[in-house]
Amino acid sequence: MSDSSCCAPTRAGTAAPSPAPSPGIGAYDCPVADLPGGAFAMGYEGPLANPGEGEDPVREVEVAPFAIGTTTVTRAAFAAFVEATGYVTAAEEEGWSFVFADFVSPDASVRGRVAGAEWWVAVDGANWRHPHGPGSSVQPDGDHPVTQVSWNDAGAYAGWVGGRLPTEAEWEYAARGGLERKVFPWGDRFRVAGKAGATIWQGDFPSHSRKRLANRATVSVTMLPPNGYGLHHAVGNVWEWTADAWSVADRTDGSRRVRKGGSYLCHDSYCNRYRVAARDHSGPDDATANIGFRVAFDRPH
Repeated sequence: MSDSSCCAPTRAGTAAPSPAPSPGIGAYDCPVADLPGGAFAMGYEGPLANPGEGEDPVREVEVAPFAIGTTTVTRAAFAAFVEATGYVTAAEEEGWSFVFADFVSPDASVRGRVAGAEWWVAVDGANWRHPHGPGSSVQPDGDHPVTQVSWNDAGAYAGWVGGRLPTEAEWEYAARGGLERKVFPWGDRFRVAGKAGATIWQGDFPSHSRKRLANRATVSVTMLPPNGYGLHHAVGNVWEWTADAWSVADRTDGSRRVRKGGSYLCHDSYCNRYRVAARDHSGPDDATANIGFRVAFDRPH
């Protein structure tokens, strides 16, 4: 398994979930940032780039005006969607999903581990309601990002609130917060005023963390300061789905979707993708405890 795929394991061969009932409420009660769009320098060519993953070359890309959630969708917001529509996620339909080993309850029903990335454990009953599995001592609050949602699940929620998933270019434009050619949403140095600028793994991955168990996973979607466009946690905390199919060097894989931003499991020794230009991919029906999403909205040009 490559370093890229270790960032989140793949659930192969599962069916797409049933669509959410329509029309839904067509409303989104979370803050959004209205962005003017325009041309920006997308990509990265420096020493931190992951070869072969399409970060380079740096190129000028134009995006139209759009709006985007200042936070990822929370567990509470997704719960309201499920309550209103009866939607069933892919992980719920399958009856299991992937959980990081540290968070798995000793009493969990385990189906197996990912070869070469044994920290990923297939746990029965793991889904958005119980992202680390039933009985886990680590259960996030309602203001944490919803996780264990597939690309299909995220798209269903986005459509229900009258939005969509952002394109990769829109996501990167928004994550940069108006800064050109910077590594992170706040600049080129990871630490800000002596503190980590994003929620990532602290310690030696995956064997040792300097954080208490309860603090190793997601945090509130507004815990850290926003970037210049008002987006919180544009990198770190959870990976974020985008609308785009995965493509590298003019080759497109329609069976995979681009994820951006890295997660609480990223570390520079293993998965240095907590950078605005970094990218990774998963199948549209994949779900793990470290992937979430935010919603974009079209605006008049």
